[in-house]
Amino acid sequence: MQIYVIQQGDSLWNIAQAYESSVTDIVEANQIPDPNQLVIGQSIVIPIVGQFYWVQLGDSLWSISRQFGLDYMFLADINELSIQQPLQVGMRLYIPELTKREIESNAYIEPIGETVSEELLISARNVGRFLTYLAPFSYEARRDGSLDPQPLNGIPEIAEETGASLMMVITNLEDGQFSGELAVDILQSEEVQDRLLDTIIEEALRVGYKDIHFDFEFLPGDQREAYNQFLRKAAERIRANGLLISTALAPKTRADQPGQWYEAHDYRAHGEIVDFVVLMTYEWGYSGGPPMAVSPIGPVEEVVQYALTEMPANKIMLGQNLYGYDWTLPFVPGGDYAEAISPQEAIQRAQRYQVAIQFDEDAQAPFYFYTDEEGSEHEVWFEDARSIQAKFDLIKRLQLRGISYWKLGLAFPQNWLLLADRFQIVKR
Repeated sequence: MQIYVIQQGDSLWNIAQAYESSVTDIVEANQIPDPNQLVIGQSIVIPIVGQFYWVQLGDSLWSISRQFGLDYMFLADINELSIQQPLQVGMRLYIPELTKREIESNAYIEPIGETVSEELLISARNVGRFLTYLAPFSYEARRDGSLDPQPLNGIPEIAEETGASLMMVITNLEDGQFSGELAVDILQSEEVQDRLLDTIIEEALRVGYKDIHFDFEFLPGDQREAYNQFLRKAAERIRANGLLISTALAPKTRADQPGQWYEAHDYRAHGEIVDFVVLMTYEWGYSGGPPMAVSPIGPVEEVVQYALTEMPANKIMLGQNLYGYDWTLPFVPGGDYAEAISPQEAIQRAQRYQVAIQFDEDAQAPFYFYTDEEGSEHEVWFEDARSIQAKFDLIKRLQLRGISYWKLGLAFPQNWLLLADRFQIVKR
């Protein structure tokens, strides 16, 4: 699988010829609405086995083979080159498909209202084969230990069809917000906890969930140990029923990081108690904040590096957004919220307003500016093949357990093709 960035004067026909592919295959892989309307700076994937590399100044067989994790003699042999032959700048080399590392993958799916929309079901059906877990979001815990149920129509059937295991997500959401007070009521009552766990296990066995996933957020800092103790109790009961237990963790870079989103999330304790965690490594750029990358690679790695000091790599799933934001400028704190958009919509807007897509090398994220019909200026940050490849490289380099996506329903075809090309997805 090849990543290619559209340049001035490119056509899909020329790209297909250069990479021994076809226009039809490229259009289908990237879901391109109009092959004649490409955007400068747009990142596409070319669905070929392996990839091609064009020799640059200073390259050698040794340096190229090291870059791709190959033996230099094997690279020479597959390209029918002598190891003594100097490489010419511009020479095309074939890089064979690399050995795939096994990882787990998860995607949250969030039904809105009383039923699961057909659009969400289609999205789940299309990507289920790329998932270890499919996670309906969410069952809301109540102060009396009951659960507010959620619509599931069609989701268990799709999970079974595609071989994805169901993840049961339990949250402390109340009236659409994470409630620290609700969490305190649960964590301070053994009776409520027992009733909640009874209800969770009964529902998990009824539906066929394989993992119980606690996403308790905005907890008061003084509830840190109470949350740990609840998870210990939950883990014992959940494992006794043959199920996994996992948690979602706010993106911290140190144990004593201040703030109600962080203080009660004890990385070391979670690493000891649960089977795996999902690091929520996104929302640096968020709807109510100033324009910036949603998951810039530097801050993301800082969180992972801290997590690795508290737990083993094989317990860490990297959180990844499947969306971007469109901000109306100038940004005013407390003003209008940015609009969440899919990567596909971001490309279409760049095409509509005839602006080039730029790429921030530090953040490893694409962005652009445009002016709408009313004369308002906008700034857009989103994800593309290059930004997701940077996260895949991080997962490989640090040997993480896998990746967890928030959330389905936002079109990003390049992600799923690259995920399947770079990794072997574990099915449970």
